[in-house]
Amino acid sequence: MGHEVQLEDLYQKQFDPVLSIDERLSYYQENYDSSKVSPEVEKLTNTDALVLIFPTWWFGFPAILKGWFDRVWAPTIAYDHANDYGPIRPKLNNLKKTFVVTTLGAPWWVDCIILRRPVKRILRFALLGACAKKCKLKFLSFYKCESVNSVRIDKQLHKIEDELTKFFGNNSNLSAPGDGEKACRP
Repeated sequence: MGHEVQLEDLYQKQFDPVLSIDERLSYYQENYDSSKVSPEVEKLTNTDALVLIFPTWWFGFPAILKGWFDRVWAPTIAYDHANDYGPIRPKLNNLKKTFVVTTLGAPWWVDCIILRRPVKRILRFALLGACAKKCKLKFLSFYKCESVNSVRIDKQLHKIEDELTKFFGNNSNLSAPGDGEKACRP
């Protein structure tokens, strides 16, 4: 049995990453105002796996993806606040697996040794660790992506396909990025 895959392109959808005043004011209310992102909330709360493909910019998420986390992974949706403002309580028990592919212009040692993989740490501990505690994470970073050739691209696409199969199982119908989407590493 394969997986049902639904492609979401935040740029193509023209997703607005800006947290509205109403959304921010409702962060500590009984119910978060998700009225402007209800389709995204519906998808998040009903999925058991995410595949995120994005470039890492300045060792962080692109603004549009950060805005998606801010607006959709919100209180009463992804987590509940503790009554005493202590640790939040996770609500995304449906989310079992997250597979990430990201590209960086920097060499591996800057991300891994100097900065200690900030994007991976935020995903693992701040987002998944707080909102989906049982979610497994597979994270692929491809470095020095400002200079790639077709051999490198093909090698990385095969690596992504292999890792997807290992992570989601042999019967997976998921595939690596398609036309025009490139991954690279040293």
